[in-house]
Amino acid sequence: MRIPPLIMITLCLGLYSTLLDAEIKPIDPVAKGFEIASEMIRRDSGWVDQRVEMEMILSNKQGESSTRLLKISRLEVENDGDKTLTTFHYPKDIKGTAFLSYTHSLDPDDQWLYLPALKRIKRISSVYKSGPFVGSEFAYEDMTSQELERYTYKWLRDETVDDREAFVIERKPVYEYSGYHRQIVWLDKIMYQPLRLDYYDRKDSLLKVLTFEGYKQYLNGFWRPEKMLMENIQTGKKTLLIMNNYQFENGFNDRDFDRSALRRSRN
Repeated sequence: MRIPPLIMITLCLGLYSTLLDAEIKPIDPVAKGFEIASEMIRRDSGWVDQRVEMEMILSNKQGESSTRLLKISRLEVENDGDKTLTTFHYPKDIKGTAFLSYTHSLDPDDQWLYLPALKRIKRISSVYKSGPFVGSEFAYEDMTSQELERYTYKWLRDETVDDREAFVIERKPVYEYSGYHRQIVWLDKIMYQPLRLDYYDRKDSLLKVLTFEGYKQYLNGFWRPEKMLMENIQTGKKTLLIMNNYQFENGFNDRDFDRSALRRSRN
């Protein structure tokens, strides 16, 4: 059956209009930002537990530095934030110091610090979560798991970082007492892990820049960096974290992360 020319033209124009509408349909940056963040969380779920040895190098503006050795153990918790136990082993003046954190999505995190010199456990107040973590450029809130509900999200653009394609999204904390107004995250499109993270203070001035290097994949699915460098733009201070010996499937349970673990974490 032959289609009359006029009808054919009408059909073609209709198809063209449909394709054109599809091409120019505006992107909802909020919905896209949330979708990207949700996928990041989904891909990094299911590792159960992990332990990593870490070297922390603190540097001031003049280039003087000091080194600390620590271990971080983490337990994944369903329907809530992770449990994290950090123990310091060097130098002598902070050896035995331990930090325990229970992350929550919107409720205040539960955090405790054990100081061996005082032989007591100190609870970290919610209003102090923006304070520096044992003198480093990381804040206490940076040392917790980054739960999806803790932020609002907005996709800004796509960009190339060190020859890697990345999503650039803005996230704003919605949990109380955050020290940040907003954060900009460059998220690798393949790994769905951060390549860079810019922190803006409560006055919306750039405060710190965190960069990630040397990602490796574990358990056929989970990417972890070998280095993280936090640079304080306002003071010139830096904290470099060098990760070694990631271990998964340690068999951790809740008892390994109760408050008594702060005192007995020596190894």
